Amino acid sequence: MIRIHRERSGAFAHPWGVRAEDNVVELNREREAPAGPLSFEELFLDEHDRLFRALYFITGSSADAEELMQDAFLKLWERWDRLDTIDDPVGYLFRAALNGFRMRARRARMAATKVLPAASSRDPFDDIDVREDVRRMLRGISPRQRTALVLTEIFGYSSEQAAQLMGIQPTTVRVLASKARAALRQA
Repeated sequence: MIRIHRERSGAFAHPWGVRAEDNVVELNREREAPAGPLSFEELFLDEHDRLFRALYFITGSSADAEELMQDAFLKLWERWDRLDTIDDPVGYLFRAALNGFRMRARRARMAATKVLPAASSRDPFDDIDVREDVRRMLRGISPRQRTALVLTEIFGYSSEQAAQLMGIQPTTVRVLASKARAALRQA
């Protein structure tokens, strides 16, 4: 179990957790193997908290995480009658959510380039805010690096499992996570 703790002097990650603004976020790394095939309701009850937490850390927004989670479960529900064609329903769920996040980010980048000119400089006070909150630290790295780091470090997936969820090679996951850790150390 991982918790995230935040003290008034600043945010810090601790092996037992992280606390942000008096909210404790607990991440359960242990997963029990199902005894038999799960119903959709059982799968939803077993996985919706994990998926929401992962998406919250990746997006930095509870509203976006909730919407992406709902879309992913809807996609799985639409294919539930053909479950035998899906090797790993949980993997499919995470992949659908991450693909949805990437599509939204891509659309937002496209819209921003058409509407807004590129920002010329960063505000130095933003760096102070980034150090105070783990969520802000995670937002300071690229979405792919953030996804690789959250899946491997916080949720305990191997690089092979994270690669399957992200649709990339395991080597790429390791490189992305390494670059994310380096970026966080410099922040």
